Amino acid sequence: MFARRHPFLFFLMIVSTCLTVIFIGFFVLASFGSKILNTQFAQQYSSSDGNIGIVEINGMILSSKKTIKDIKTFRDDDTIKAIILRIDSPGGGIGPAQEIYREIVKTTGKKKIIASMGSVAASGGYYIASATSGIVANPGTITGSIGVIMEYANIMEIAKKIGISPVVIKSGKYKDIGSPLRELNDSEKKILQDLVDELHLQFVNDVAKARNIDIQTMTTLADGRMYTGEKALNLKLIDRLGNLDDAVQWAGEMADIKGKLNPVYPKEDKITFLKKLTNTLLKDINITGTITDNLRYIIN
Repeated sequence: MFARRHPFLFFLMIVSTCLTVIFIGFFVLASFGSKILNTQFAQQYSSSDGNIGIVEINGMILSSKKTIKDIKTFRDDDTIKAIILRIDSPGGGIGPAQEIYREIVKTTGKKKIIASMGSVAASGGYYIASATSGIVANPGTITGSIGVIMEYANIMEIAKKIGISPVVIKSGKYKDIGSPLRELNDSEKKILQDLVDELHLQFVNDVAKARNIDIQTMTTLADGRMYTGEKALNLKLIDRLGNLDDAVQWAGEMADIKGKLNPVYPKEDKITFLKKLTNTLLKDINITGTITDNLRYIIN
C-alpha cells in the first residue's frame, strides 16, 4: 500500500537500505581482509633475521612522513646493516622531496643506503635517489627530468561565459597571485619565474653535491629532459645497471654482511588495508578544491 501511494519515497528507502548493507559489508570485509593481509605481511616481512631494510617510495611524492618513519626505523635497528630505497615515482612536491633527501643524508653517515629505481624515478624521485650511497637502475628506467614546474589553470574565459564576476578583497598587492580568474601581469610573472629559478637552483645544487658532479655540468643536464637508465649511467647520474636483487647484493657488499642476505620490509599498519580500499573508492570523486589548489609547485 505504501509503495503504491509513495513510489518515490519507497524507492529512496530501498536505495538507502541497499547502500547501508553495502557499506556495512564493505567495512566488515575490509576489517577481515586487513587482518589476513597483516598476518601475511608479518609472516613474509617481519623476520627477526632481516639484515637489509627496504623502503618503498611509490607514486607521487606528496608526503614525507611514512618514508622518513621507515628510514628511521631501519636506521635505529641494529640488526639492519643497510637500507634500500625502492623508488618508482615520477616526482612530487618540493618540500617532501627535500625532507626525505635530508633524512637520507643524515642516515648515510650511519648506514649505507642504496637507491633501486623501478620503471620510473624521475624529478623528485631522482632528487631523493641522488642523496643515497649508490644508485641502481634498469637500462629502461626513466629517470632525470631534473627541474621545477609551476602551473595553474586559468578559467577566466569560462567564468565570463557563465556570468561569474570575481570579487577579491586582499591584504597585499600580490596576495591573489595565480588566481585562475584573471591573467598574470608582467610583475607577477617575474615573481613566479624568480621563485621557480630559485627552487631549481636548490635542486641542482643538492643533486650536484650528492653526486659529486660540478655545478656547470649538472646545470646542463638539469634542463628537464628525461634519460633512460643506460643513458644516465653514461652521464654518471647513476652508478650501476640492475634490478632490486642486484641492489640487495650491492648493499650487502657495501655493508660487509657475511652470510645470507635477508631483505625485509617495514611492518604494515593495521589499518593500511582499509585506508587503501577507502582511498581507491573515494579518490575519483574528489572534484572540489580551493583557489590555492590551482597553483602547484612541483618537482616534476
